[in-house]
Amino acid sequence: MGRITASIYLSLDGIMEEPGLWHMPYWDDEMANFQREVFYPSDALLLGRVTYEGFATAWPKMKGEGADEMNGMPKYVATATLEEPQWNASFIKSNIVEEVTRLKRETDHQFLIYGSGQLIRSLMEHNLIDEYHFMVHPVVLGQGKRLFKEQDKRGLKLAGVKTTTKGVAILSYQASE
Repeated sequence: MGRITASIYLSLDGIMEEPGLWHMPYWDDEMANFQREVFYPSDALLLGRVTYEGFATAWPKMKGEGADEMNGMPKYVATATLEEPQWNASFIKSNIVEEVTRLKRETDHQFLIYGSGQLIRSLMEHNLIDEYHFMVHPVVLGQGKRLFKEQDKRGLKLAGVKTTTKGVAILSYQASE
């Protein structure tokens, strides 16, 4: 059976929108090492449309560590609007929960979700995410898209805590039964 891990950059006030605008001052070797630990065991990415479009614009131009792996990795993208899959992607156009359930059941893949708040909320509602990594940055943004909405209620089991020298708390949780 496959497993799904979600890895998300968050501000202290729960904002996940546009981490490229606020995340980089907190990037360091500790964060890079953690990202390697999460990324390299993964077999495929699960992405929402917005995250996919951003990644597909940036990653094919990148060189260096992880670029070949990221560009070659299969991507499953939840989208109702995109038509032409590129960048080694397959589109999930409808019944996202059913399709992801099937992927988990029929493979032993380690799926990784970056960003993709709407996708995370949908899969969380159906207990399809096995592990979460919240990288909470020491910044308050005040506004923007939040990962969780008021109706998102779920208990999680703390699996680990790390902090970086730049003040990022990496909180790892497992789905509670």
